[in-house]
Amino acid sequence: MRYALPMTSVNDRRPVVAGLLLAAGGGRRLGGRPKALLSHRGRPLVEHAAGVLRAAGCEVVHVVLGASAEVVRERAELPGCVLVDNPAWAEGMGSSLRAGLASLAADPRGVDAALVLLVDQPGIGAEAVSRVLGAYGSRDTLAAASYDGERGHPVLFGAGHWAGIVASAVGDRGARDYLGAHRDAITPVDCSDVAEPYDIDTEADLDHLE
Repeated sequence: MRYALPMTSVNDRRPVVAGLLLAAGGGRRLGGRPKALLSHRGRPLVEHAAGVLRAAGCEVVHVVLGASAEVVRERAELPGCVLVDNPAWAEGMGSSLRAGLASLAADPRGVDAALVLLVDQPGIGAEAVSRVLGAYGSRDTLAAASYDGERGHPVLFGAGHWAGIVASAVGDRGARDYLGAHRDAITPVDCSDVAEPYDIDTEADLDHLE
């Protein structure tokens, strides 16, 4: 189900909630195979994840690349996506989140919120992303998918939170510290019935790919 984003008044423009796909990881526990290039349904995993964001209703999609970025650009078909290079990808997810939010802040379309999805979670499809997208209310919105009561991805950050997230996003923690400090402001969106939030981290996890 796709949700229509609200308008705050008749004269206001329609809010823009952009998809932000973090796809820079080098797959250290996968023998150095970049996660964006893992094959899923016959195509690079990054294509699948970008397609999920599009199908859920994100008309603006920025994709953060890191490990083997040039190869990803050559092999993956990502029409209409803004591709963001993160040369500091080896520092961890925090660097990719900072690079992605900086790119969204500079987007001329005026982005009001970022819906963040990780490339290595193919069990999260368009229905779960659409539910979290539907939680947008204003540039101060914080929302996250929940699975059996545990917070997970995707996560929605209103633009009013970006500066704070950038300031705290270090190493592999991403926005974890910021969300922990603002837990009472987070709208949980139950996605337990429509998605599985597993990660593709190890060789054993590759069994999840088709």
